[in-house]
Amino acid sequence: MLLKSTTRHIRIYTAEVKNNELVESDKVLTLDVDPDNEFRWDEVALQKVYSKFDELVESYNGEELSEYNLRRIGSDLEHLIRSLLQNGEIGYNLDSRVQNYSMGLPKLDSPETEGKYLIR
Repeated sequence: MLLKSTTRHIRIYTAEVKNNELVESDKVLTLDVDPDNEFRWDEVALQKVYSKFDELVESYNGEELSEYNLRRIGSDLEHLIRSLLQNGEIGYNLDSRVQNYSMGLPKLDSPETEGKYLIR
């Protein structure tokens, strides 16, 4: 049975991608990061998400593969994305079709905040 976890910026499936289609698998998890392109990513930030995903999956080794456990992994990855945004490692994609600022409003430098926040 295909299990999935969907959060705002993370989708996890018990499937693998074959011929651009999801094929159920009880041995493979597929991760889709920021499917709506809300953020601007560089390779370093994206690798942090993939590394955390691998770490979280390994921490659940031996436990039941359930939607609940997938949601826990997805939630932890959402927290990581928020910290990447707050640390200026990723930024909002202002060319995205939808600009809902789901992780908070962008911070703009002003004389009072100069150097404290970055927008990419």
